[in-house]
Amino acid sequence: MIPMVDLKRQYHKLKNEIDQGMLTALENTQFILGPNVQAFEKEAAENLGAKHAISCASGTDALHLALVAAGIGPGDEVITSTFTFIATAEAISYVGAIPVFVDIDEKTFNMDLDAVEAAITSKTKAIIPVHIFGQPVDMGRIQQIADKHKLLVVEDCAQSYGADINGKMTSTFGIAGCHSFFPSKNLGCYGDGGMITTDNDDVAERLKVLRNHGSFERYHHNIIGYNSRLDELQAVILRIKLKHIEEYNRERRRAAHYYSEQLKDLVTPPQEDGIGTHVYHQYVTLTDKRDVIMSKLTENDIACAIYYPIPLHKQPVYEEQYKSQSLPVSEKVASQCMALPVHPELTNQQIDQIVSVIKSAI
Repeated sequence: MIPMVDLKRQYHKLKNEIDQGMLTALENTQFILGPNVQAFEKEAAENLGAKHAISCASGTDALHLALVAAGIGPGDEVITSTFTFIATAEAISYVGAIPVFVDIDEKTFNMDLDAVEAAITSKTKAIIPVHIFGQPVDMGRIQQIADKHKLLVVEDCAQSYGADINGKMTSTFGIAGCHSFFPSKNLGCYGDGGMITTDNDDVAERLKVLRNHGSFERYHHNIIGYNSRLDELQAVILRIKLKHIEEYNRERRRAAHYYSEQLKDLVTPPQEDGIGTHVYHQYVTLTDKRDVIMSKLTENDIACAIYYPIPLHKQPVYEEQYKSQSLPVSEKVASQCMALPVHPELTNQQIDQIVSVIKSAI
């Protein structure tokens, strides 16, 4: 069996350190906003080059809290990609704002920046660029558009921890950057977890209050907040894995580049645009033979997946609202995209095995 991500192998490499760290945390019994959470926030901020890192319960919460802290609310329009996980749009809907979906670039799968500018109206308040699959969006162009129209930028970095543009990390360009630590992410814990980075002191303070029931001081509640705190035990795991993130991302890139060389005549491999460093949270190809290939891979105990089969403007929850909208590139990509296993532990020998099965399928 070749899984999409091999968490067991990764755990066994770190087992002694993780087990000891967990036992120490259990002995300390400081489980809510404890010392490991505080240390992880400091270490992650330093790693990313951000002034503040505020952890929370999930990547979805990170997006939601960031929008609340940025002052996005009912009736505001927020432009984002239709080709992403539902959480991006959910967060916009949570605050009563209106998701404005734009199409994507067929090569990078990131939002079409010409379409972003064309979608701006008098109600537009923010842009959420999604660094899809670990490919950085052109943040220089995004910031130009945002500055020109006086818009806020909240980065969705759920899939791009460690990706950079000329040495500046994704999540440090806008007013806030939002991370997910879902187990399969490049930096993942063993449950749900999230984090928001910001250089804005006021936003950072609001986030700390919002994640903790709207409380500056215990049992004194200044605003309606949320219960969204990173678990102390998850912070133990994240602190340990954070020390290896550069190595993990290098190994993902090694695997992806080896794949692309072997697959170039069989499917359309993912393409890097040279704007930033792609960290390959997913390795997503395009092929019109997807069903045949995936069937053959499954027969051979090789995991595969479709990210994403339905663009957000076509999802049942949004379909009625956007029924007149056609975003043809996203719809075409959704019909042809196929993700193959990619993770730091994936060997070239395993990739050869996967490529061999794809060859036999087509």
